[in-house]
Amino acid sequence: MNLANWLNSEAFTVFGQHIKWSDMIGNLVGLIALALGWRRSIWTWPAQLLSGVILLVAFASAHLSGSAGKQLVVIVVALWGWWPWNRGKQQAQDGSIAVRFATWRERGVLIGAAALGTLAVGGLFTAFPSLSWDPWPDAYIFVGTVVAMYAQARGMVEFWFAWLLVDLVGVPLNFANGFAFSGFVYVIYGALVLWGMRDWWLRTRTPALEGATA
Repeated sequence: MNLANWLNSEAFTVFGQHIKWSDMIGNLVGLIALALGWRRSIWTWPAQLLSGVILLVAFASAHLSGSAGKQLVVIVVALWGWWPWNRGKQQAQDGSIAVRFATWRERGVLIGAAALGTLAVGGLFTAFPSLSWDPWPDAYIFVGTVVAMYAQARGMVEFWFAWLLVDLVGVPLNFANGFAFSGFVYVIYGALVLWGMRDWWLRTRTPALEGATA
């Protein structure tokens, strides 16, 4: 059995739900990545990269093109996000990453990109049903993830709001498509998102700590 087949094999069954190794491992690594993002650690990006690779295997095997495509974007954005955080230009005095609220113009761009992107990707999935079993929720999660990770790379507090909106759709979608562990983990994501949002929010109120050193 090769690695891909093993990752897509069943790990165990709980409450009638079949848990796959790829679903479980990928989401556990994703939780670690989110916790590292909460702590504003640069290691959030390698963790997101690894999670994206594992979940890509999971969703591709289930023919969920939107979710699989989302993981491709996670991989690309994780590589890109690592670069600006590693430059040190967003570094705070405590060695972590400085964070801020987006400007109203940036918020408008994020919302507009999310809306137009969802319409475009959802339209594509609708026109080609073989790409996704759930075209509009899949498109929403795909585009929402891109927006959230972009905002995270830019150190915007709004990235937490974007993740929360993705979770609201991700939980029922994962349960409906047989990824029960993803569904359970998305609930935990929701709690971490709320805590992370509070931490970053408070950071914006302490400019003495957030002053750039580079």
